[in-house]
Amino acid sequence: MINVLVVDDDVPVARINAAYVAKVPGFRVAALAYSATEALARLGESPVDLILLDHHLPDRNGLSVVRELRELGLHSDVIMVTAARDVATVQAAMRHGALQYLVKPFTYAGLRTKLEAYAALRHSFESGGEAEQAEVDRLFGALWATDGSELPKGHSTTTAELVRQALRDTGGPLSAQQVADGAGMSRQTAQRYLKLLERTGRVRLSLRYGETGRPEHQYTWADGS
Repeated sequence: MINVLVVDDDVPVARINAAYVAKVPGFRVAALAYSATEALARLGESPVDLILLDHHLPDRNGLSVVRELRELGLHSDVIMVTAARDVATVQAAMRHGALQYLVKPFTYAGLRTKLEAYAALRHSFESGGEAEQAEVDRLFGALWATDGSELPKGHSTTTAELVRQALRDTGGPLSAQQVADGAGMSRQTAQRYLKLLERTGRVRLSLRYGETGRPEHQYTWADGS
Protein backbone atom coordinates (compact mmCIF):
# COMPACT_ATOMS: atom_id res chain seq x y z
CA MET A 1 0.00 0.00 0.00
CA ILE A 2 1.29 3.46 -0.95
CA ASN A 3 0.80 6.02 1.84
CA VAL A 4 -0.03 9.55 0.74
CA LEU A 5 0.01 12.94 2.49
CA VAL A 6 -2.41 15.43 0.91
CA VAL A 7 -1.38 19.07 1.41
CA ASP A 8 -3.70 21.95 0.42
CA ASP A 9 -4.71 25.12 2.26
CA ASP A 10 -8.28 24.87 0.92
CA VAL A 11 -9.95 22.38 3.27
CA PRO A 12 -12.74 21.27 0.88
CA VAL A 13 -10.22 20.82 -1.95
CA ALA A 14 -7.90 18.82 0.31
CA ARG A 15 -10.78 16.54 1.23
CA ILE A 16 -11.80 16.07 -2.39
CA ASN A 17 -8.23 15.23 -3.37
CA ALA A 18 -8.02 12.79 -0.47
CA ALA A 19 -11.25 11.15 -1.61
CA TYR A 20 -9.82 10.82 -5.11
CA VAL A 21 -6.66 9.18 -3.76
CA ALA A 22 -8.67 6.73 -1.64
CA LYS A 23 -10.53 5.53 -4.74
CA VAL A 24 -7.34 4.42 -6.52
CA PRO A 25 -6.42 0.80 -5.70
CA GLY A 26 -3.13 0.46 -3.86
CA PHE A 27 -3.21 3.96 -2.33
CA ARG A 28 -4.05 5.07 1.21
CA VAL A 29 -4.41 8.60 2.59
CA ALA A 30 -2.15 8.70 5.63
CA ALA A 31 -2.93 12.31 6.59
CA LEU A 32 -4.07 15.74 5.44
CA ALA A 33 -2.30 19.03 6.07
CA TYR A 34 -3.41 22.59 5.37
CA SER A 35 -0.10 24.47 5.65
CA ALA A 36 3.61 23.94 5.10
CA THR A 37 4.24 23.86 8.84
CA GLU A 38 1.57 21.23 9.39
CA ALA A 39 2.84 19.17 6.46
CA LEU A 40 6.39 19.11 7.83
CA ALA A 41 5.08 18.23 11.28
CA ARG A 42 3.10 15.32 9.86
CA LEU A 43 6.14 14.07 7.98
CA GLY A 44 8.26 14.35 11.11
CA GLU A 45 5.79 12.12 12.94
CA SER A 46 5.42 9.55 10.19
CA PRO A 47 7.12 9.68 6.75
CA VAL A 48 4.95 8.80 3.74
CA ASP A 49 5.68 7.43 0.28
CA LEU A 50 4.09 10.24 -1.70
CA ILE A 51 3.05 13.86 -1.09
CA LEU A 52 0.37 15.59 -3.15
CA LEU A 53 1.59 19.12 -2.55
CA ASP A 54 -0.06 22.45 -3.29
CA HIS A 55 2.29 25.33 -4.11
CA HIS A 56 0.29 28.23 -2.69
CA LEU A 57 0.23 27.63 1.07
CA PRO A 58 -0.51 30.28 3.71
CA ASP A 59 2.87 30.20 5.47
CA ARG A 60 5.34 29.21 2.71
CA ASN A 61 5.20 27.88 -0.81
CA GLY A 62 5.29 24.22 -1.73
CA LEU A 63 8.74 24.37 -3.29
CA SER A 64 10.25 25.51 -0.01
CA VAL A 65 8.66 22.45 1.59
CA VAL A 66 10.36 20.21 -0.97
CA ARG A 67 13.71 21.89 -0.29
CA GLU A 68 13.37 21.38 3.46
CA LEU A 69 12.34 17.76 3.00
CA ARG A 70 15.59 17.06 1.18
CA GLU A 71 17.64 18.98 3.73
CA LEU A 72 16.09 16.87 6.47
CA GLY A 73 16.94 13.69 4.59
CA LEU A 74 13.29 12.77 3.94
CA HIS A 75 12.83 10.99 0.64
CA SER A 76 9.07 11.08 0.13
CA ASP A 77 8.20 11.51 -3.53
CA VAL A 78 6.31 14.65 -4.51
CA ILE A 79 3.63 15.39 -7.07
CA MET A 80 2.81 19.09 -7.21
CA VAL A 81 -0.95 19.69 -7.33
CA THR A 82 -1.45 23.40 -7.87
CA ALA A 83 -3.05 26.21 -9.82
CA ALA A 84 0.39 27.76 -10.42
CA ARG A 85 0.87 27.63 -14.18
CA ASP A 86 3.90 29.86 -14.74
CA VAL A 87 6.84 28.20 -16.40
CA ALA A 88 9.28 29.40 -13.73
CA THR A 89 7.39 27.51 -11.02
CA VAL A 90 7.11 24.38 -13.16
CA GLN A 91 10.85 24.53 -13.90
CA ALA A 92 11.68 25.06 -10.22
CA ALA A 93 9.50 22.09 -9.26
CA MET A 94 11.43 19.88 -11.68
CA ARG A 95 14.79 21.12 -10.37
CA HIS A 96 13.74 20.45 -6.78
CA GLY A 97 12.81 16.87 -7.58
CA ALA A 98 9.04 16.89 -7.97
CA LEU A 99 8.15 13.80 -9.99
CA GLN A 100 5.06 15.26 -11.61
CA TYR A 101 3.05 18.47 -11.86
CA LEU A 102 -0.74 18.43 -12.01
CA VAL A 103 -2.46 21.74 -12.76
CA LYS A 104 -5.75 22.60 -11.04
CA PRO A 105 -8.55 22.14 -11.75
CA PHE A 106 -8.30 18.47 -12.66
CA THR A 107 -10.60 15.46 -12.72
CA TYR A 108 -10.44 12.22 -10.79
CA ALA A 109 -9.35 10.50 -14.01
CA GLY A 110 -6.46 12.95 -14.39
CA LEU A 111 -5.17 12.30 -10.88
CA ARG A 112 -5.77 8.56 -11.15
CA THR A 113 -3.58 8.46 -14.27
CA LYS A 114 -0.69 10.11 -12.42
CA LEU A 115 -1.08 7.86 -9.38
CA GLU A 116 -1.23 4.67 -11.44
CA ALA A 117 1.87 5.75 -13.35
CA TYR A 118 3.61 6.44 -10.05
CA ALA A 119 2.63 3.00 -8.74
CA ALA A 120 3.99 1.39 -11.91
CA LEU A 121 7.25 3.29 -11.50
CA ARG A 122 7.62 2.14 -7.88
CA HIS A 123 6.98 -1.44 -8.96
CA SER A 124 9.69 -1.18 -11.61
CA PHE A 125 12.21 0.16 -9.10
CA GLU A 126 11.33 -2.50 -6.53
CA SER A 127 11.99 -5.20 -9.12
CA GLY A 128 15.70 -4.29 -8.94
CA GLY A 129 18.28 -5.65 -11.36
CA GLU A 130 19.95 -3.79 -14.19
CA ALA A 131 18.30 -1.71 -16.90
CA GLU A 132 19.13 -1.51 -20.59
CA GLN A 133 18.74 1.85 -22.34
CA ALA A 134 15.17 1.07 -23.43
CA GLU A 135 14.21 0.30 -19.84
CA VAL A 136 15.91 3.47 -18.59
CA ASP A 137 13.99 5.50 -21.17
CA ARG A 138 10.75 3.85 -20.08
CA LEU A 139 11.41 4.56 -16.41
CA PHE A 140 12.21 8.21 -17.05
CA GLY A 141 9.05 8.53 -19.14
CA ALA A 142 6.76 6.55 -16.86
CA LEU A 143 5.28 9.45 -14.90
CA TRP A 144 4.74 11.40 -18.08
CA ALA A 145 2.71 8.56 -19.50
CA THR A 146 -0.33 9.58 -21.41
CA ASP A 147 -3.63 10.44 -19.89
CA GLY A 148 -6.55 10.96 -22.22
CA SER A 149 -5.56 14.50 -23.21
CA GLU A 150 -1.96 13.51 -24.01
CA LEU A 151 -2.49 10.52 -26.29
CA PRO A 152 -0.45 10.60 -29.50
CA LYS A 153 -2.18 11.72 -32.66
CA GLY A 154 -4.39 8.99 -34.07
CA HIS A 155 -5.21 7.45 -30.68
CA SER A 156 -8.61 7.69 -28.99
CA THR A 157 -9.15 8.38 -25.30
CA THR A 158 -12.24 6.17 -25.33
CA THR A 159 -10.39 3.24 -26.91
CA ALA A 160 -7.49 3.56 -24.46
CA GLU A 161 -9.97 3.49 -21.57
CA LEU A 162 -11.64 0.35 -22.95
CA VAL A 163 -8.26 -1.41 -23.09
CA ARG A 164 -7.48 -0.25 -19.54
CA GLN A 165 -10.81 -1.52 -18.24
CA ALA A 166 -10.42 -4.89 -19.96
CA LEU A 167 -7.06 -5.42 -18.24
CA ARG A 168 -8.11 -4.01 -14.86
CA ASP A 169 -11.42 -5.89 -14.70
CA THR A 170 -9.81 -9.25 -15.45
CA GLY A 171 -6.60 -8.71 -13.52
CA GLY A 172 -4.62 -10.29 -16.37
CA PRO A 173 -2.39 -11.45 -17.78
CA LEU A 174 -4.28 -11.35 -21.08
CA SER A 175 -3.29 -11.81 -24.70
CA ALA A 176 -4.01 -9.09 -27.26
CA GLN A 177 -6.88 -11.20 -28.60
CA GLN A 178 -8.39 -11.58 -25.12
CA VAL A 179 -8.13 -7.82 -24.57
CA ALA A 180 -9.75 -7.25 -27.97
CA ASP A 181 -12.62 -9.61 -27.11
CA GLY A 182 -13.14 -8.00 -23.72
CA ALA A 183 -13.00 -4.44 -25.08
CA GLY A 184 -15.07 -5.16 -28.21
CA MET A 185 -12.46 -4.15 -30.80
CA SER A 186 -10.20 -5.75 -33.37
CA ARG A 187 -7.01 -7.52 -32.33
CA GLN A 188 -4.96 -5.05 -34.38
CA THR A 189 -6.44 -2.09 -32.53
CA ALA A 190 -5.93 -3.72 -29.14
CA GLN A 191 -2.33 -4.56 -30.06
CA ARG A 192 -1.62 -0.95 -31.09
CA TYR A 193 -2.88 0.44 -27.78
CA LEU A 194 -1.20 -2.27 -25.73
CA LYS A 195 2.15 -1.41 -27.31
CA LEU A 196 1.64 2.27 -26.50
CA LEU A 197 0.70 1.53 -22.89
CA GLU A 198 3.62 -0.89 -22.51
CA ARG A 199 6.08 1.73 -23.79
CA THR A 200 4.82 4.26 -21.25
CA GLY A 201 4.95 1.81 -18.35
CA ARG A 202 1.20 1.46 -17.87
CA VAL A 203 1.18 -2.17 -18.98
CA ARG A 204 3.66 -4.97 -18.20
CA LEU A 205 4.55 -7.42 -20.95
CA SER A 206 5.41 -11.05 -20.28
CA LEU A 207 5.81 -14.15 -22.44
CA ARG A 208 3.92 -17.42 -22.12
CA TYR A 209 5.29 -20.48 -23.88
CA GLY A 210 2.81 -23.03 -25.21
CA GLU A 211 3.15 -26.43 -26.82
CA THR A 212 4.19 -24.98 -30.17
CA GLY A 213 7.25 -23.34 -28.61
CA ARG A 214 6.27 -19.92 -29.95
CA PRO A 215 5.80 -17.47 -27.07
CA GLU A 216 2.54 -15.56 -26.69
CA HIS A 217 2.63 -11.97 -25.49
CA GLN A 218 0.68 -11.48 -22.28
CA TYR A 219 -0.28 -8.08 -20.85
CA THR A 220 -1.00 -7.00 -17.26
CA TRP A 221 -2.07 -3.57 -16.04
CA ALA A 222 0.87 -2.19 -14.03
CA ASP A 223 -0.93 -0.53 -11.12
CA GLY A 224 1.51 -1.78 -8.48
CA SER A 225 -1.31 -3.17 -6.33
